[in-house]
Amino acid sequence: MNQPTDTPMPTATVEMEVPFHDVDMMEVAWHGHYVRYLEIARCKLLDMLDYNYPQMRDSGYAWPVIDLRLRYAGPARFGQRIAVTARLREWENRLKLDYVIRDVESGKRLTRGYSVQVAVGLEDGEMLLASPPALSERLAKWQAEQALTHASDSPDSPSDTRGTP
Repeated sequence: MNQPTDTPMPTATVEMEVPFHDVDMMEVAWHGHYVRYLEIARCKLLDMLDYNYPQMRDSGYAWPVIDLRLRYAGPARFGQRIAVTARLREWENRLKLDYVIRDVESGKRLTRGYSVQVAVGLEDGEMLLASPPALSERLAKWQAEQALTHASDSPDSPSDTRGTP
């Protein structure tokens, strides 16, 4: 199901420097390391929802990645500062996140992609066709908090006294 455009969706960005141990002899990050970079951003996003891997396990579900796609537009090089952004796109039946990796200095897009995870019961190993309440309740809480934050930041907010004659 598509989300309404006015519903806030979690987005997380992490910055990092491409380390020497991630590059090949041409000083370009090996393509497989990009998946790890996405994982770091995904974990930051899941922390925002208080539903990272320990909370997933405690709620009785594993969330294996069942699909992953990357499109490499430009190389990430040794010592380059990169920003990895993860954005939740779908959550009702599966967890689908979009990713973009950019050069911090220029903003040039280096890579984009997505991942799909599904909930699997830890006790029975069965895949769920809908995300469990443990995720949807946390997402609803996060969205409500965002709505309150944006409402209090609004110039029309009753608590805002800017411009009061």
